[in-house]
Amino acid sequence: GGHTQLVQVAAVGKYTVLGESVDDAAGEAFDKTAKLLGLGYPGGPALARLAESGNPNTFHFSRPMTQRPGLDFSFSGLKTQVLTTWQGQEQNEQARADIARAFEDAVIDTLAIKCRRALQQTGLKKLVIAGGVGANQGLRRHLAELGKKMGVAVYYPRPIFCTDNGAMIAYAGA
Repeated sequence: GGHTQLVQVAAVGKYTVLGESVDDAAGEAFDKTAKLLGLGYPGGPALARLAESGNPNTFHFSRPMTQRPGLDFSFSGLKTQVLTTWQGQEQNEQARADIARAFEDAVIDTLAIKCRRALQQTGLKKLVIAGGVGANQGLRRHLAELGKKMGVAVYYPRPIFCTDNGAMIAYAGA
């Protein structure tokens, strides 16, 4: 929990971190952005539902750290963009939905760009998505398209298992 990471897994217990969050993780950014927009906790599902009614052409937020080499992530600046945009708008439901859509699109694009880059750098042909943001349907669609284009198999747990790291901690403890 609290991390966005790209990890190359050679075998059980043999992991290489390729990239990770240098500040806020994607899930943390979803939760904080949802709070900023007056949505409940956990924020990811509420924000994704709201984003469905947002216009994808109203706002555009940056895709953090995608214009520089490497596989690390940073989502704190994206939250600042959301805050500045929200404060500069008539704070109505359509603006809320449009901002949610632009935020979700930015996170999904950023994650997909970094996944594509990691697959290209490693030559791996399998991509496994885990954690809370893995339940996001837009991310799943985007990564499925990426996998198809690259000839990469993409795997996800069922949405009910896309939670924080509690199950992983229990497994490690067992």
